[in-house]
Amino acid sequence: MAKTPSEPNEVQSIARNRRARHDYHVLDSWEAGIVLHGTEVKSLREGKANLTDAYGIVKDGEVWLLNLHISPYEKGTHFNHEPTRSRKLLLHSKEIRKLIGAVERQGLTLVPLELYFKGGRAKVRLALGKGKKQHDKRADEKKREDERDMARALRPR
Repeated sequence: MAKTPSEPNEVQSIARNRRARHDYHVLDSWEAGIVLHGTEVKSLREGKANLTDAYGIVKDGEVWLLNLHISPYEKGTHFNHEPTRSRKLLLHSKEIRKLIGAVERQGLTLVPLELYFKGGRAKVRLALGKGKKQHDKRADEKKREDERDMARALRPR
């Protein structure tokens, strides 16, 4: 039975980096295509990806995503892919120039926030992040708890 074609703007999430917003101040984000080989797409369609240790670098005018773990496809043969290989990200040259300036001059980090399918193509939401200090993390957690307590107090009984 054939699948119905997906809508062009339909977003199907594969994996999210939940620690990214905890560890970094997210300044700006971009949507980037990702170059995949072999059985990686089939493995992604099964939801077998892990973004927690992944980060981006700019090398020779190209943006690369390192440590993105895509599990080997179970039904694959000896043609299966390597799980943590470096993957090239597809961005416009203007966006790459912005990233080069931010990463090299300002000392920011490229952090992947989410991996998803959009219109049948694999995309990654890439963000510029500035590392949080321990006291920043505590302040964010306290603020979140205070908001939760206020909402709980205002809720009708």
